[in-house]
Amino acid sequence: MIPIVNAIIYILLAPIIGGLVAGIDRKVTARMQGRVGPPLLQPFYDVGKLFEKETVVVTISQNFHVLSYLVFMAVSGALFFSGGDFLLVIFAFTLSHIFLVLGAYSSYSPYSHVGAERELIQIIAYEPMIILTAVGMYLVTQSFNISDIIASSVPVIMYLPGVFVGYLMVLTIKLRKSPFDLSTSHHAHQEIVKGVTTDFSGPNLAKIEIAHWYEYVVLLGVVYLFFGFNPIIAIAAIIIAYFLEIVIDNTFSRAKWQMTLKTAWLIAGAIGIVNLATLYYLRGGVWL
Repeated sequence: MIPIVNAIIYILLAPIIGGLVAGIDRKVTARMQGRVGPPLLQPFYDVGKLFEKETVVVTISQNFHVLSYLVFMAVSGALFFSGGDFLLVIFAFTLSHIFLVLGAYSSYSPYSHVGAERELIQIIAYEPMIILTAVGMYLVTQSFNISDIIASSVPVIMYLPGVFVGYLMVLTIKLRKSPFDLSTSHHAHQEIVKGVTTDFSGPNLAKIEIAHWYEYVVLLGVVYLFFGFNPIIAIAAIIIAYFLEIVIDNTFSRAKWQMTLKTAWLIAGAIGIVNLATLYYLRGGVWL
């Protein structure tokens, strides 16, 4: 019953935690820019206002795509926190974003189509590194199950520092931070033209934002896995990693899609692959 309870807790609490993370993000970003910033609970106020608006869609299929995006994002997190298979989590996680892309493509707006194409580019960019992260953890712990990885006494970060660095690089893409906020952004400079979410409004846009909150918790949960041998260190690592992402977001301007692919494949992927190859060589071809 414990996995089921954990899944239910995630479904209920993840939007709250994700919304608070988004609020802290806005607050810290504002301070870095010399502003006071919105209240900590502003993301919840914004979503509440969106639910109060009328549901207006370009095509009826957008309702299905948005709902599927939210449901599969929640399912991926539920699988993750119930200790399920890491590969299955990645499958549900990716499928949820495919529904978001389909929702953007179902519109007639050229801005929405460009956003959908850029979203696909980002999926192509980060997906190999996410899979490489799962493979690396399997090679160290001999299991793809999240429960086994957390229960392992092996300090995963000691064996996969390169994979961790690579994951942090693609985490910037997944959190839609500069320089990789290609398809959409949570900042004011894209309020008029929002890329993949251009033609979503009202309750549908609120559902997308809630799905993003679910996503935050899952992504930061993967950071926890690298330090699962010590929960205190793991929580500290999550805080430091997210603060680093905010610093990067406020330091760099948006990059082109070509740089995104090169960074994710050549740099992040190379670091991860070299890490695994080195570990294999040092251990004489024998894994843990």
